[in-house]
Amino acid sequence: MSHKLNLSCCTSALVELRSFLQLSLKTYGFSEVDRHQLILAVEEVCANLIIHSHACNPKELIHLEVKELKKKLSIEITDKGDAFNLLEYEVPDLKKVIEEKRKGGIGIFLVKKIMDEIEFESKNGKNTCRLIKNFPSTVEP
Repeated sequence: MSHKLNLSCCTSALVELRSFLQLSLKTYGFSEVDRHQLILAVEEVCANLIIHSHACNPKELIHLEVKELKKKLSIEITDKGDAFNLLEYEVPDLKKVIEEKRKGGIGIFLVKKIMDEIEFESKNGKNTCRLIKNFPSTVEP
C-alpha cells in the first residue's frame, strides 16, 4: 500500500502535510508517540525544503510517498529545488545553540535521531530524500 501527496511549497501547506501523515501512518501499527515523531521528522524536512530550497514559492511542488517496504516504512520526499543532502549535515554543538539562544538549527539533528535510516540522491535536477523507520517489533508470547 502506498499513500501519495503533492504539496505546494508554501508554509501554510504544512497543515495539509500533517493531516495526510496522521491518516497515512495509522495503517502501519506505530504507537501515537512514534507517529508524532515521524510527523515531526517529515515536517522538518519539508519545511526546510519549502523555505530554503523553494523560497516559499507556492507554484513549486514537493512530492511525498509513504510506502511499506519489508518490515520498514519509507517516506520518500522528492523535489526539484536546490539540493540539500541530509547525510552531509553536521550536527551543531548543542551547548553553543543553547548558550547563544539561537532559534532553529537542530531540526535535522532531530530527524537523524527519529529515523532509522536516511537515504539521499540527486540526479537530473530531481532530489529524493528517503526517511526510513523500522516497524515496531511484535512481541510473541
